[in-house]
Amino acid sequence: MMDFGVAVPVILSFALSAAAGPIIIPVLRRLKVGQTVRNDGPQTHLKKNGTPTMGGLIFLLSAAVTSLFYVKDYPKIVPILFVTVGFGIVGFLDDYIKVVLKRSEGLTPGQKMLGQILVAAVFAWYMAERSDVGFQMLIPFGGGQCLDLGSLSIPFLFVVLIGTVNGTNFTDGLDGLASSVTVMVAVFFTVVAVGTGSGIFPVTCAVTGGLLGFLLFNVYPASVFMGDTGSLALGGFVASTAYMLRLPLFIVIVGVIYLAEVLSVIIQVTYFKATHGKRFFKMAPIHHHFEKCGWSETRIVAVFSIITALCCLIALEGI
Repeated sequence: MMDFGVAVPVILSFALSAAAGPIIIPVLRRLKVGQTVRNDGPQTHLKKNGTPTMGGLIFLLSAAVTSLFYVKDYPKIVPILFVTVGFGIVGFLDDYIKVVLKRSEGLTPGQKMLGQILVAAVFAWYMAERSDVGFQMLIPFGGGQCLDLGSLSIPFLFVVLIGTVNGTNFTDGLDGLASSVTVMVAVFFTVVAVGTGSGIFPVTCAVTGGLLGFLLFNVYPASVFMGDTGSLALGGFVASTAYMLRLPLFIVIVGVIYLAEVLSVIIQVTYFKATHGKRFFKMAPIHHHFEKCGWSETRIVAVFSIITALCCLIALEGI
C-alpha cells in the first residue's frame, strides 16, 4: 500500500493557500495596502505601484493551519511553527504600520531588531533547555561528524537566525523570487526530515504546499506581494528547521541565494562608502543588478531557482 503521509500536508496546505488567495487579496486591495516602488529602481517596476502587499498571510496561515492538525503526533514541529509565525508577526507589524497606518518607515530598525531578537531568544531557550537536538551541527561533507561550538552556540544561533531572516527579506524583490527559491529549500528539508525520521516533516510539507499555492498569485506578473510578513516568516522557517535537523551549516549551501543577496548589499554599501560614491554593482540586492544588465524578472527567478535546486542536491550529498 502506498504511503500518502508526506503528500497529505502538501496538498492540504496548497488547497488552503489557493483558496485563501481570492479571499485575502481583495481584502488587501480594499485596505489599499499597495506596494510603493522605489523611483531609483528598474523602471519596469514602476507598474508594480499599488500591487497589494502583506500577501505572506496567505501561505503563513495555510501552513500554520495545516501544521496544527499534526501537533499532537509531531510535537517537534511546534518550535519551527513558533519561529515561523513569530517572525511573520514582526513582519506583519512592519507592513501594517507602513501600508495601513501610512507611516513610511514602519517599525524602527531598533523595534524590528528587538522583535527578531525576542523570537530568537525563545527558540534558543527551547534548544538549550527542552530540545533533545541540542546545538551540535552536522559538518557538510564531514562524514557524519558534528561541530559543537560550546559557549558560542547560542550567539551563533542568533547570527544564523537573524542573518537568514534578513537574507530572505533581501531576496523578496522580484515576482515569485523568494517563493520559488524557498520552495526548493523546503523540499530539501522535507527529504532530509523524512529520511532521518526527525518528526518535523508535516511543517516542511505544509510550507512547501503553502508556497506552491501562493505562487499561483505571486508569479510574474504578481497580483500580490508577500511583504515582510512573508519574507521574515520564511527566514524564520529556514533557520529553525535547519537547527531542528542539525543543519545550520548547510544554510550557506541551500540558501546560497539568500547569502548572495545579503553579501551584495554589504559589498555595495561598503564599497560606496570607501570610494565616496562609486558603486560595485549597478544596483543591490544582486537581483536588481541583473535586471540593470538587461535580464527579465522571469529569467532571474528561473536561474536563481535552478541554482538553489542544484545546491540542494549538492547538500544532500554532503549529509
